Amino acid sequence: MREGRSSALQKRHRARIARSKPACHICGEPIDFALRWPDPMCFVVDHIVAIANGGADTLDNKAASHSRCNRAKSDKDYAPIIRRSGALN
Repeated sequence: MREGRSSALQKRHRARIARSKPACHICGEPIDFALRWPDPMCFVVDHIVAIANGGADTLDNKAASHSRCNRAKSDKDYAPIIRRSGALN
């Protein structure tokens, strides 16, 4: 049986990531942190290696992304969106 994830921990990680106002790690574009869900360009936290693929629910496996980019990436190791740098890593 899978252990549930802590919502308090999720909130702390989200706040810590948002504090530095990073760009989307998937597409490389800036994130407007004033936008709220369900706006497709709002800030969400992405698991770099999806939990479904064995990724950990730890801060070092999380990064800022747009909701739209996170949805496109889903649980894949890559997204169909290419960062300006040309790399997704």
